[in-house]
Amino acid sequence: MSKVRVLCFSLSLDGFAAGPEQSLEDPNGIGGLDVHEWFFPTATFQQLLYGKETGTTGIDNDFAARGIQNIGAWILGRNMFGPVRGPWPDEHWKGWWGENPPFHTPVFVLTHHARAPIAMAGDTTFHFVTEGIHAALERARAAAGGMDVRLGGGVATVQQYLRAGLVDELHLAFAPVLLGSGENLFSGINMRSLGYRCVEHVATDKATHVVLRKT
Repeated sequence: MSKVRVLCFSLSLDGFAAGPEQSLEDPNGIGGLDVHEWFFPTATFQQLLYGKETGTTGIDNDFAARGIQNIGAWILGRNMFGPVRGPWPDEHWKGWWGENPPFHTPVFVLTHHARAPIAMAGDTTFHFVTEGIHAALERARAAAGGMDVRLGGGVATVQQYLRAGLVDELHLAFAPVLLGSGENLFSGINMRSLGYRCVEHVATDKATHVVLRKT
């Protein structure tokens, strides 16, 4: 069976994936972009988002590249997809990423409000799932065709899957910054009691990469 993996999930040293006071203008909250500074310069990111054949190589890029290997589908929380709340007012919002999102697979978005699928350039199609996390995973696994399912976030979505015992592996990238408040991945989560252990860790100038796997 395909694995459910959290990959390239950036955190501050105090465990926050996003800073306080998130808004349409600042979706990552105050200071939130700082946790991704290891990822933005990599050749993998530059190619995925901009189609450029430039960018940094080395350990950070190795982890970034691992984040897209053998991934056949994604799952996102609605807040990760965009800032619209409640019933969809229209079909205008199609995500943060423009006409060619960086997923290049089916993406299943958790929501309480139904919406027709959105086919985008680059083989990305957003599907909106109203039946909960288990239904989203079942559909994602079917779409992945034996490949792994990447759980993209945000924090609340990852926590739901962790509590349900559905996440096989996490790659967390701890940036050398403190956010103080915001969305904390470990709030109310006991990773040890859930059965995770550290199987890999390596530090670079911009991040400490930690891989946790369920035993």
